[in-house]
Amino acid sequence: MATSAKKLVFGDGSADAEVVFIGEAPGQKEDEQGLPFVGAAGQFLNELLDSIDLKRADVYITNIVKYRPPNNRDPYPDEKAAFLPYLHAQLEAIKPKLIIALGRHSLEVLVPGLKISQCHGQPKRVRIMNQEVRSKSGEQDITSLVILPLFHPAAALYNGGMRQTLIDDFKKIPKVLEEISNLAQPPEIAKPAWRPNRQPADNRLPL
Repeated sequence: MATSAKKLVFGDGSADAEVVFIGEAPGQKEDEQGLPFVGAAGQFLNELLDSIDLKRADVYITNIVKYRPPNNRDPYPDEKAAFLPYLHAQLEAIKPKLIIALGRHSLEVLVPGLKISQCHGQPKRVRIMNQEVRSKSGEQDITSLVILPLFHPAAALYNGGMRQTLIDDFKKIPKVLEEISNLAQPPEIAKPAWRPNRQPADNRLPL
């Protein structure tokens, strides 16, 4: 993947952001500029941010996969898995209050089993169990994350119904931020999409 891409697209925005947006993978414009969401979908995302009085500099924007897949194809499962330690390292460094999963690919990685068509606009507090790390008491380490699934701007850009749904769902973000502490805990620990606290093996990105 790295051999066909022009640039690494790691992320963009504030290191102190309360909100992190996670998409699927870079497209052509992103590959050319080395920044996420700078094409048509990115312009739409900027408009959505403006609608709730936020700027790109206020949030952090990234993708599951950091290189553009050849011919803009969907990233393969093993490619997504290879980049997950880097995504988790980003989230560990930023420690956002809210993660926005943009589109089905992002949601499938973060919370397997949920369908974007059924849960968009509905914040979820999920507890992700680390199967590798155990505390001194022998209990498995658990990371709690608040995730708001939204349709991907690229999918909604040319679909009138989906576009309006995304606009309406986006307006929920300020209220969700205010109410995060009151969100109900899920009755069961979610199946881990990645292993929290797992760091990249070295400083090289997967090719």
